[in-house]
Amino acid sequence: MMFRRKSQRPHTGDVVELTEVSKIYPGRTGVRALDDVTTSFARGSFTAVMGPSGSGKSTLLHCAAGLDRPTSGRVSLAGKDVGALREPKLTTVRRRHVGFVFQAFNLVDALTVLENVVLPQRFAGVSPDRDWAREVLDRVGLRGREHARPGQLSGGQQQRVALARALAARPEVIFGDEPTGALDLATGREVLGLLRRFVDEFAATIVMVTHDPAAAAWADRVVFLADGRLAGDLTAPTADVVATRMTELTR
Repeated sequence: MMFRRKSQRPHTGDVVELTEVSKIYPGRTGVRALDDVTTSFARGSFTAVMGPSGSGKSTLLHCAAGLDRPTSGRVSLAGKDVGALREPKLTTVRRRHVGFVFQAFNLVDALTVLENVVLPQRFAGVSPDRDWAREVLDRVGLRGREHARPGQLSGGQQQRVALARALAARPEVIFGDEPTGALDLATGREVLGLLRRFVDEFAATIVMVTHDPAAAAWADRVVFLADGRLAGDLTAPTADVVATRMTELTR
């Protein structure tokens, strides 16, 4: 079972590996969104990905998650070579091994909170574990809201549902693209605290794109990109140090 407490299972090795990954979007100019990127993300870790606008952050996330295929290089996700997989096998791998939390909550308005949380399991052809889904909802502070509709919730509550949905399937890794970008400061801190808690207590692996140094400071490590290339990384980040590094990258 995924997301047990850290004392209950070892967390070694990398769940995602990118090796010499480049991504060029076709067109007259041939935009090189990623340029020979090699990096990895360890199990049970929280990594923030940062860089100036247009640096390739979202492209890296999409390639790492198997949402987009690199032009060259290799992406390994949960031990599987993404580039060697064809649809629908690739879709199956994503559904079974990956969770997503985005700035847009992407909830289905016609479904209840609980139905939204177990929806990815249904898509994956897995019988939903409703007891675990309710436990996750409890842990994100939504006990008693299982039968509410998304439209009856605040933005922060909707993002908590999206987080619970990502966690409920016990994925190998959760990818977040600006997951607090649409939230006010206090609510954003609450969501980041939940992400941190699930890493610390249940060995979740989280890779989060953000532009906010304060958000990045919740992570174990920050990976910096500039012009599609790696521009260094930072362990045990603080908001001030991250902000300084970002200022240097935008000069």
